[in-house]
Amino acid sequence: MEVLLGKTLEELQQVALSVGLQKFAGKQLAEWLYVRRVSTFDAMSNISLKGREALKANYTIGRHAPVREAVSADGTRKYLFAVGEQFIESVYIPEEDRATLCVSTQAGCKMGCKFCMTGTLGFHGHLSAADILNQIFYFDDLTNIVFMGEGEPMDNIDNVLRSLEIMTAPYGCAWSPKRITVSTVGIPAMKRFLDESECHLAVSMHNPFAAERKEIMPAEKMLSITDVVALLKQYDWSHQRRVSFEYICWAGQNDTIRHAKELLRLLKGLNCRINLIRFHEGVEEVKSQKSKVERHFPSSDEKQMAWFRDYLTDNGITTTIRRSRGEDILAACGMLVNALSQCADKQM
Repeated sequence: MEVLLGKTLEELQQVALSVGLQKFAGKQLAEWLYVRRVSTFDAMSNISLKGREALKANYTIGRHAPVREAVSADGTRKYLFAVGEQFIESVYIPEEDRATLCVSTQAGCKMGCKFCMTGTLGFHGHLSAADILNQIFYFDDLTNIVFMGEGEPMDNIDNVLRSLEIMTAPYGCAWSPKRITVSTVGIPAMKRFLDESECHLAVSMHNPFAAERKEIMPAEKMLSITDVVALLKQYDWSHQRRVSFEYICWAGQNDTIRHAKELLRLLKGLNCRINLIRFHEGVEEVKSQKSKVERHFPSSDEKQMAWFRDYLTDNGITTTIRRSRGEDILAACGMLVNALSQCADKQM
């Protein structure tokens, strides 16, 4: 049956008409789905019994709970959701003053970044807007959402934009777009995101030299990092909307003075920040079984990362070192591999 979760207000109005309800019932459906977040039609008390029965006969809400949960020593939680015959993961990151959810937009990923364990899964399909929202709606205390889980969000741009509309629209969850960050390796569909959304953007850079980046990130062939930055410079980042660059540090490979100077040259004139990330090598058992990266990437040590951060900050680009969370349950950056037996410690 057709799923209601993920439909826009206009589409819900058409749903209402299709089952014999008045058009205004579409607004009621939106409130039940996106504000009250009900999981059954019976809970929709201001819709007639006849209308609810007609909805049941033709539609399903599209809500379902995760099938497994893993809990990290640092409090991070990872959840495994079934999507058809595939599985995807979401990561819940609690902090003192916020709760962030890292959501997936695809089952697996087709970008093929050589250092990413998730990329070794291959690509198994786009998530619908309902699949994306279902991850979010499982939690009722979120303050922030980052689209940084499995997949390349811009490669599933229609469903990502649809889910962002519902999260930020007055008829939906009415979130500020400034509470949402969407990541990308940098592909042409990024322009649609920039034009049709006001959410923050995070670009996975990892190397400022196009030739070196191409060796580890095949998407460089699709849209060069030089062209990515040139596009970003056409937009206004001086107000509340932010653009940041994610930068995993590897010893001697991208953490040198040469790379730091090129970052300054490339990003000159762009109001942005850089987030440095320690490389997560993963659990050896999992790497050897199904998620071995194609080459060895030794992580930069803390001292070198601190120097890199300070050099960039001192020269005008605000740079921070992002604290890793959930590494022991394969929940940190680039580690989502749907490893049920290795990291899922509780069946839901």
